[in-house]
Formats: sequence, C-alpha cells, structure tokens
Amino acid sequence: MKMWGGRLLLMGLACCILMSGCRQAKVETAEQEQEKAGERPLQIGLSIDSFVIERWIRDRDVFVSAAKEMGAEVNVQNANGDVNEQIEQIQYFIKKQMDVIVVVAGDCEALSDVMKKAKAAGIKTMSYDRLVLNANSDMYISFDNKGVGSLMAENLVQNIPEGGKIIMIQGPESDHNVAMIREGFNSVLEGKNLDVVYQNNCEGWLAEHAYDYAKEAIEKYPDVKGIMCGNDDLATQVFKVLSEDRLAGKVCLVGQDGDLMACQRIVEGTQNMTAFKSVEEEARLAAEYAVMLGKGEPLKGIDQTIHDGTYDVPYLELNPVAVTRENMDSVIIQGGFHAREDVYLNVIQQ
Repeated sequence: MKMWGGRLLLMGLACCILMSGCRQAKVETAEQEQEKAGERPLQIGLSIDSFVIERWIRDRDVFVSAAKEMGAEVNVQNANGDVNEQIEQIQYFIKKQMDVIVVVAGDCEALSDVMKKAKAAGIKTMSYDRLVLNANSDMYISFDNKGVGSLMAENLVQNIPEGGKIIMIQGPESDHNVAMIREGFNSVLEGKNLDVVYQNNCEGWLAEHAYDYAKEAIEKYPDVKGIMCGNDDLATQVFKVLSEDRLAGKVCLVGQDGDLMACQRIVEGTQNMTAFKSVEEEARLAAEYAVMLGKGEPLKGIDQTIHDGTYDVPYLELNPVAVTRENMDSVIIQGGFHAREDVYLNVIQQ
C-alpha cells in the first residue's frame, strides 16, 4: 500500500507540474499574441532640460499622469542643464525604439540633429514649450511667448512714469522663447517714452546670475523704475537686491510662470505681475497629442504652424494671463494652482 501511495503521490505531482507548465505556456502565448496584435503600451520618452525652474516638476507629473490614463508609458529623463547629456538621452530613446519623443530643450539649436535622427528612425517628435530649431518636429506646443513679453511690457507702461528707466534680466539666448518674449516686449515699448538702459541673460536659467546682474544694473542706474525678469525664479533674486537697497515695492517688478513666491510678492505689493501659464493644461494637452502622434492619428484642433528656421511645424498655441493683485484669487486660487493660505501666508487677512 505504501508503495502504491508513493506512486500515486508522484503521479499527482507530475500532473501538477504538467498543468502548471501548460498554464505558463498559455500565458506566454497570450503575451506573444498581444505583442503580435500591437497591444504593447505606447512608449513615450520625455527629456527635460532640468528641474531648476519650479514649474517643470509640475509639468512632468501632470504629463506622466495624463499619459498613463491613456494607456501610455513614459520614460522621464532629466538632463540637469547639460546639453550633451540631453543629446545622449534622446539617442537612448532612439535605441529603445520609443514611439514618441517629447523634449523640453536646453539648447534649441544643439538638439536639431539628434531630433532629426529620431524622425529618420520613424519616431514621432514633439517640441514641448521650447521650439527645437531646424528639426521639423511633428508638433510644437507652447504658450504665446510674444504675448508673454507683451503682457510684461504693458504692465510696466501702466505703472511707471514716462521717461522711466527699465532693466531687462532675461533667460539664456539658447532658449528660443527668450527671443520671442523680447520681441513681444519691445513691440509694446516701441513709441513709448521709456528707456531700456540695461540687458543681460542668465545662462542655463541659473537664478544666481540674476542677483549679480541686478546688483550691477542698480548700481549703475539707482533711479530705475521697472525691471523685467525672464521668469519668477529670476525675479526672486532680483527682489533680494531690491530689498537690500530698500527699493522693494518702489520699483515695478514683472516675471512669468506664477511661482508661489511671486504670487506672495504680488499680494504683498513687491511684485506687480506674473504672466501666468497654466502648465497643467499644457502638460495634459501635450500628453494627449503625444498619444495621437504615437497612434498615427490626425492632430485635431491644430490649425496653425510655426517656422522653426527651416520647416513649418504644426503649432498648438496657448494663451498666457497677466496675474496681478486684482485677479490673484480668480485665476490662481480658484483655478487650483496655489492654495489661498500659501499665497496669503505673509499677509494679514481682514
């Protein structure tokens, strides 16, 4: 009996192993069938210049979340402000045969060749917020950057006297948006009795440069009436200089992005405005269009192009909003961008 029991046990184990193997074979076959059917999740490579600027973390999180909801997988790479590193990241995406490559460019000219290489490999490409030049991207999404510059200049025109001196502390020339913002800014100032007496550029968007440039500019022009900053991060450093020289609140200060500290300064009265861009909207739309590109679907709702220096690129343009103390609540707080208690942290509420 013991011998027969042992044999039965062995036979049972063998059957279990055989059945398990069959089930595994079925699973593997199903996975293979899914791959054959093209059911592999859409692969998107997202290369971001750096997270030095506050907004890019928010962009990344919304983009990844939105893409995931649509069944896509996103591989995020951070170049830490190194152009060569960003080129290598895009080459890595090409090697991994991504379906779509989305790039926030650190240098809008240096990435041209590698982006064209991606297209040649059959990969769809998107310039996100900053247009990669001469690359023939399949799509570009950004805000009206000339409009950003116009909003800044309009605020200065409204708030400083005729003949007032203006300082411009901008982002790097390698960022194509910087030139577009300046174009919009200058177009508004044309014919106005205001004098731009100083200009400089912060390479790599490094805010510490803004402090040095502001210090230098204010020493030369202590009677300055307005300062235009390329973004709110630069404006934070300029504000420090103004505070040290007891000029905070006396000099009109403008920036862009709607950073929390900028919003706090606006309600406190030490920054006049920020050109707010709903980065959540931009990131969500970018994810939706990246999925369309990956699936080979038509880009619905895009009816204009932008010239990248060589090619006309399909362009989805979003509108910035000038945020001041008057509309802070309706745009920033009710819009859910920042919490009321954070914005008014340093202000006594009545």
